[in-house]
Amino acid sequence: MLVDSLVIIPTYNEKENIEKIIRTVFSLSIPFHVLIIDDGSPDGTADIVKDLQGEYSGKLFIEERKGKLGLGTAYIHGFKWALNHTYEFIFEMDADFSHNPSDLLRLRQACLDGADLSIGSRYVTGVNVVNWPMSRVLMSYFASVYVRFVTGIDIHDATAGFKCYRRRVLEKIEMDKIRFVGYAFQIEMKFTAINYGFKVVEVPIIFTDRTEGTSKMSTRIFREAFLGVIQMKVSSWFRKYK
Repeated sequence: MLVDSLVIIPTYNEKENIEKIIRTVFSLSIPFHVLIIDDGSPDGTADIVKDLQGEYSGKLFIEERKGKLGLGTAYIHGFKWALNHTYEFIFEMDADFSHNPSDLLRLRQACLDGADLSIGSRYVTGVNVVNWPMSRVLMSYFASVYVRFVTGIDIHDATAGFKCYRRRVLEKIEMDKIRFVGYAFQIEMKFTAINYGFKVVEVPIIFTDRTEGTSKMSTRIFREAFLGVIQMKVSSWFRKYK
C-alpha cells in the first residue's frame, strides 16, 4: 500500500516518550510513516527507535545527526528527506505528546479540503493550552500578536510547530535560504509560505504541556524569534516571491 503521509519528529533526549508516540501514530486509522531526526541524544533515544524498526519495517525511519544542531535544521533535513521520497503530506510534530497524534488526521483533512499548509493552532478559538504556567501562556500568545503586527500575516498561532505541508509548498520554498533555527524557524516557514501565495488554514487543537522529559525552550530561542521577526520582514522587502 502506498502511504502518502510522513510525520517528522525531531528528538533530543526523549527516551520517556519516543516509543509511546511512535506506537500511537501507527495506531491511527489512516496509515502514516514516521521519520525521527535525532541529534545525538545521549539518553539512548535513537537506540529505542532502531529497536522498533524491526517491528515497523518500511514504516519507521531514523536520521541521526551529531550534536544538537537546532530544531529548524532538523526539520529542513527531514523535509529534504521527504522530498526525495513520494510523500504528498509532510507533518511536523513534537515527541512529547504536547501535540495529540489523533489531530494528525484533522490536519491532513484540512489539506485535502484545500489548504496548502494546515496549522494545529492553540489560539484560533481562544486559548487552548493545558498545564502551562500563565507567564508562558501570555508570552506565547502575545508573541503571535507581535508577529501579526510586524509581518501582517493573519495567523493566530505564529510559533505553532504542529503542521501539515502539501508537498508543493516544500518544493517551492528554498530551504537553504531559511535562516532561523528555533521558534523563529516556525514563523519564517509560515511567513514564506504565505508570501508565495499558498493557502494556510488554522485547525484548532488543545495543546498539553509535556508530562515526561525536559522542555527545550530557552530565553535564547525566544530572543531569536523576537528579533528575527523584524529581520524577516525587512528582508522580504528585497526578495521576490515568484
